[in-house]
Amino acid sequence: MNTQEAIISLATPVFFLLIAIEWLVARHRGEVAYRGNDTVASLGLGVMSQIVGVFTKLFTIGVYAWVYHHAALLHLPGDNVLVWVGALLAYDFLYYWLHRAGHEVNILWAAHVVHHQSEQYNLSTALRQTGSGFLLGWLFYLPLAIVGVPVEVFVVVALIDLLYQFWIHTGQIRKLGWFDRVFASPSNHRAHHAVNDRYLDRNYGGILILWDRMFGSFVEEDDRDPPVYGTRSPLRSFNPLWANAEVYWATAQDAWHARRWRDKLQVWLRPPGWRPADVAARFPKSAFEIRREVYDPPIEPYLAWYALAQFAVLLGLAVHFLQLAPTASLGTLAGYAAYLTASLCVLGALFDGHRMAPWLEGLRLAGTAAFVVAVRRWFGVEALPMPWVAVACLVAASSAVWLFLPRRRPSLS
Repeated sequence: MNTQEAIISLATPVFFLLIAIEWLVARHRGEVAYRGNDTVASLGLGVMSQIVGVFTKLFTIGVYAWVYHHAALLHLPGDNVLVWVGALLAYDFLYYWLHRAGHEVNILWAAHVVHHQSEQYNLSTALRQTGSGFLLGWLFYLPLAIVGVPVEVFVVVALIDLLYQFWIHTGQIRKLGWFDRVFASPSNHRAHHAVNDRYLDRNYGGILILWDRMFGSFVEEDDRDPPVYGTRSPLRSFNPLWANAEVYWATAQDAWHARRWRDKLQVWLRPPGWRPADVAARFPKSAFEIRREVYDPPIEPYLAWYALAQFAVLLGLAVHFLQLAPTASLGTLAGYAAYLTASLCVLGALFDGHRMAPWLEGLRLAGTAAFVVAVRRWFGVEALPMPWVAVACLVAASSAVWLFLPRRRPSLS
């Protein structure tokens, strides 16, 4: 296990502990900080992001390493404290510009939008990450390779910058005085996630909010104008694949419908929301309404509890997948990734209240049990012992009973 994976493994239990503490604090204050469907969607997108990272990390780190070894002007020492401090500051500066571009250039927004789709703002939102950021995000960090920041330093400072941003995704920590003027903080980042006119496209800093103050993108949270979260084109779905594809698909449709070739290109490079005049006229979209109803489709409590229980199982399987990643074959990882992704999509359909979702879930359970019984294997595990086969069948059977023989269960609220 490399340094990055080791740090993530150590941090993950802390993440869930802090999520539990935030939930308890919010309940004590009489606030609703979490909804089961939204939280599972956010965490599921985090799982998908990690799954994608297994297949793309070689590309993103590999490109950086190639530039470092072939085009670096210097080769800075990796054992110098000043190099580490300078690299972290430089990374945070470049992150500011990537983040800002992610809100100002539609093709970059198509990746970043995943992080903003939740209409709740809590620590689970921090884990809601895109699966397509690897496509273009790496370009912004190549200056570090060119000036000679070693690969191992780049990987660790990137992780530090990312981990710092976890704690600022909370509504339970109020304003922090002088700290808010220097660093990215919960108050500053609440404003960043808001769709109110006052806050839109502001406060991009990862660790330092000073970048926003320097480049004119800072706004202070105003208690008279409470942040409203989500996006101006609400996702209205808990499907993780659609969450990742939504803006790409909408943009591709606009590009297809545009009459002028210039507009077919501009729709990708202009700010989010820009549409060619002819497309907007022929395919109008409803106006943004900030007081819209939060997407929270009603489902039976037993189904909600069922989906939460199944998601807990999938989290355990996702951990197993990540542990296998360094040693398993590409075919094994691809099959496992497909299974996990399909399972998350089915759970999303349950939370969306789709009529066919319980039957799709039944097929998933039957298929899982049939696979284990037929081959007595699991991804990366050769020759499952019979007791484990029996356990898998028991879990599938009891899950089916829970799914299709509903009983009254307590509400998630």
